[in-house]
Amino acid sequence: MKKLMPAILLGSAILFTLSSVPALHAQEEGQRKATVKVSPVYPELARKMNVSGTVRLEVTITPDGKVKAVKPIGGHPVLVEAADEAVRRWKFEPGSSSTTEVVAVQFHGDNN
Repeated sequence: MKKLMPAILLGSAILFTLSSVPALHAQEEGQRKATVKVSPVYPELARKMNVSGTVRLEVTITPDGKVKAVKPIGGHPVLVEAADEAVRRWKFEPGSSSTTEVVAVQFHGDNN
């Protein structure tokens, strides 16, 4: 039974991922709201592998609302680059100083 448990857990994770409804969206979790959001391009490799999921990124935003830096903090490696490239093109509300926000970019399905 102990030898089967990793295989069962992996199988469950794969089934959960593959059962997702086709969709692609991003959301911010922090204080400053995005005023312009660029949707990520669903990577061809992810499409071929039927990879989906959420990429979480830590985003440093300048006072004028531009993205200064992006640091991945979670997500499938095949999806991280596409999420990073899209979020770097986002614009946020102006603020009094630089801030760091966490955003989540979700990839679901194989037809994005």
